[in-house]
Formats: sequence, structure tokens, C-alpha cells
Amino acid sequence: MELNKLRYFYIVAKYEHMTRAAEEMHIAQPALTKTIKALEDELGVPLFMKKGRNIVLTPFGEYLKIKLDGIFPQLDRIPEELKSLQTQKKHTVRLNVLAASTAVTNAIISYKKSHPHIIFELIQNEADANCDISVMTGNFMGKNTQVIRKQCEMEEKIYLAVPKHSPYATLASIELSAVQNEEFVSLAGSRPFRSICDTFCALAGFRLKPSFESDSPIAVQNIIGAGAGVGFWPEYSWGKISASDTVLLPISSPVCARKLTITLYENAAISEVAEDFYHHLIRYLQRKRRNRGKI
Repeated sequence: MELNKLRYFYIVAKYEHMTRAAEEMHIAQPALTKTIKALEDELGVPLFMKKGRNIVLTPFGEYLKIKLDGIFPQLDRIPEELKSLQTQKKHTVRLNVLAASTAVTNAIISYKKSHPHIIFELIQNEADANCDISVMTGNFMGKNTQVIRKQCEMEEKIYLAVPKHSPYATLASIELSAVQNEEFVSLAGSRPFRSICDTFCALAGFRLKPSFESDSPIAVQNIIGAGAGVGFWPEYSWGKISASDTVLLPISSPVCARKLTITLYENAAISEVAEDFYHHLIRYLQRKRRNRGKI
């Protein structure tokens, strides 16, 4: 059955009047009558019958109209729904955040103050290849096969968090080897940041053996913040430490830093707002870098 034939039937069924239906659809009445007859021949049942000078639905016609009542109203709403979806897409930014999650979240908050209508979708999936912007470290580069439109690389310093009551707290900086016998609080070995920390310790001449480890960054941050041990603290990823019992120290040796890569992808449906936020995020991180003494 052709959709056009069913629509013609549906309009005639609404009016039960050929002339009115033909006027609404801006077609000649004989052509409409011919189309309805062709549909009846195709279905093998009469859809209308004469009643005086008018026409009414047969039981077959009533059944078909009930079925179409659930179809054509939905079809008629599709253009408006697609238009609404297009508008929403233009105001949506999809972010794949695998590093600097705290900084990215704060950048979103600051952006929405002047752009409250913008929608942000955040994912954390190394294998996801459907995003407007990704924030990653060098460990994940090459995983995404999307075409890159713009890309910015920044250095993220890794600090050492030490308890405020420890003898290290008053130092301007610290050599990592100086704390090799201290109790470390760390992310579990399955976390990418842990492998980076293991490398730093190996460069300092010792093996990282945590007294507490967890898959949860929040749990690790809370334990470090409580002054229960020393731990590595990435400046962008975890942001400013709020605990008064802990001090962040720059590590003088070895150099503890990693590459942070912000990428804008060449999506077919990329919106102008995605590129605008990309630049906003870079400016935000650059300000954080200039003010890193406050982190």
C-alpha cells in the first residue's frame, strides 16, 4: 500500500465527504475518487458506502481509520520534532573526559553562566568515537578515529600531597626519593594515572607500594585530604585541594608532569557552540596554569 493512498483515505474518512476532502488536499475530486477505488481494489474490501447523497465508512473502513489514527498524527509531528532535535543538537556539546575532570566541570559551570541554554553531555569512555570534544592524556591518544579539527596540548603538573603536620610541609619543593619510605595513598593499578605514578617512582629509584589504594579517585582524594599519607595530585584533573590538613608540593626531581590534550573533532553535525566551548576550555585551563600557585 502506498502511503499517499492511505493519507487520501484518512482525509476522506475524516470528512466522509469527497468534495471537502479534495478541497483540503487541493486535488480534483475525480482523481481522489479514483485513488480511493484503487485502494479498495488493492485491499479487496469496500471502505465507503453511499448513504443518501453522502458516504459513510464501512466496518472495514472504520477499522482502517482506527489503525491510521495512531500513525498519521505521529507522522505529521515528525517535521516539527526533527526541527526541534536539530535546534537541540546545535546547542549540545558532547564531551569525552578522560582527564582533568574537575577542571572541565568547573569550565562548564563558568560557561553556562553566560550560556544557560547550552546542554552538555559528559562521557568517560576511551573507546567512544562520537564526541565533539575530548580531554585526554598521552596514554589515550590514537584511540579515537574521528577526524581532528583542532587540537591543543598542555602540560599538567603532578604535585605531591603531604600531611600538614609532616616535616615536608614547610618545603618549597621536594625530591620524590625523599618520601620513598612514607605511606602512599594511590589509585589502584587498573587506573591509567597509577601507571604514570609508578613510572615517576621508578625514576626516583623505588617501587610504589601503597598503604591504601582504590579505584575511586574521590576516595583517594578524601584519604589524602585527611592527611593519612602522601600521594600524587594532578593539578587540573583533581583541582585545588580544599583540605586544611594537606599541603601540595612541587616535585623537583624527577620532573612529574603529563601531557593533557584537548581535541575538537570534525563531526558532520558539529555546532558552533562546540568550537566556542573548546576555546573557552583552553582559556580556562591557561588561567589555571597562570594561577597554579593557588591550586
